Amino acid sequence: MYRIAIIDDEQSALGFGALGLEVFPADDGKTAGDIIKKLAKEDVAVIYLAEHLAAGAQEAIDACADLPRPAVILIPGREGAGNLGMRALKRAVERAVGADIMET
Repeated sequence: MYRIAIIDDEQSALGFGALGLEVFPADDGKTAGDIIKKLAKEDVAVIYLAEHLAAGAQEAIDACADLPRPAVILIPGREGAGNLGMRALKRAVERAVGADIMET
């Protein structure tokens, strides 16, 4: 059975543990990237990653992009939603379809 993980600061991520997600606290992008690389080698299907950690973990996120799993999904953090998640979704759709069909 595949697992679902969340990477965020400890305070924010703890609530997700009550929902059955595995919690991996990270205070910076480098730590988040290291966790993503580790989880990519395990039976993890989905990794939810707080947007504020994504910039420092971009190399690890990109390495997972063409793998069947895990899917790395950006979620807003306590600071609110940025547009990193939407840009990542737009890139993924463009890669899959071959054209930008999500023009804004």
